[in-house]
Amino acid sequence: MNDQNPLAPFLQQNGFLVLDGGLATELEARGYDLADELWSARLLIDEPAAIKQVHADYLVAGADCIITASYQGTIRGFMKRGLSEEEAIGLLKLSIQLALDARDEFWTDLNNRLHRQKPIVAASIGPYGAALADGSEYTGDYDLDEEGLVEFHCKRLHILSDSDADILACETIPSFKETLALAQLLGEIPGRFAWFSFSCSDGRHISDGTPIGDCVGRLDDIEQVAAMGINCTSPRFIPSLVQEVRKITDKPIVVYPNSGEEYDPQQKRWLGITDSADFASASKLWCAAGASLVGGCCRTGPEHIRRIRQSLISG
Repeated sequence: MNDQNPLAPFLQQNGFLVLDGGLATELEARGYDLADELWSARLLIDEPAAIKQVHADYLVAGADCIITASYQGTIRGFMKRGLSEEEAIGLLKLSIQLALDARDEFWTDLNNRLHRQKPIVAASIGPYGAALADGSEYTGDYDLDEEGLVEFHCKRLHILSDSDADILACETIPSFKETLALAQLLGEIPGRFAWFSFSCSDGRHISDGTPIGDCVGRLDDIEQVAAMGINCTSPRFIPSLVQEVRKITDKPIVVYPNSGEEYDPQQKRWLGITDSADFASASKLWCAAGASLVGGCCRTGPEHIRRIRQSLISG
């Protein structure tokens, strides 16, 4: 933990920072069954080496930042699986260590340092809805008020903050009251930076119907908020959302949307197809609109990230 915004060196040197792509997507592509309430966090128990390998492959593809497997990992969720609280906390810490190890091993190869800065690790803070595993991370329809959300997030956020991760990723936030809860908790941890990214239902609103500008406006004066933006959202909404965010803030804007396929919650499957080259071309438009941190979320993989980097470098 330090007092410098960890995003700043990348933005000052390159004007952009490339994030990784979907962790669960890539694990499923490699044959791992994630049909589980813990989702990709299940592999922290069963196959941690698989998580580390995906992190490593995203770094090779060109990611400047890899996001940990803690998104759907919660103490309550691990304990529901029969683990002790101590074991659950150990798995959260393991999610950080796997990413750090992958990053440090990547950086030991001098060839990987050509035209690159040392990549950073973002500790994922998934929303309350992710722990429920009922789809409410895309609606914000919660059974907790702001105080309850502070209580839910408190211990995990402090555990992940008290690590060697470079930044926190408060991601896929669907709810204004969850935004307020996470902002309150961040204020309890001096010197720790975070980005906030929202799941959105259209080109102006986060998933619970709050205008994204209202969320950004609430966070804009908080120095520890290093960037704000959108993730786990259809690419077609990104240009408008970036414009809405830029109206309110001069802070860096982060975007890592889904591939373009649409998730059918009834059939529990993704519909449609997407092309990684088209996704990379779109990323240039997002940057032109004002985004500077760009990557992918669900249904994106290392090829998407490789093409994004190539696209941004080529100008």
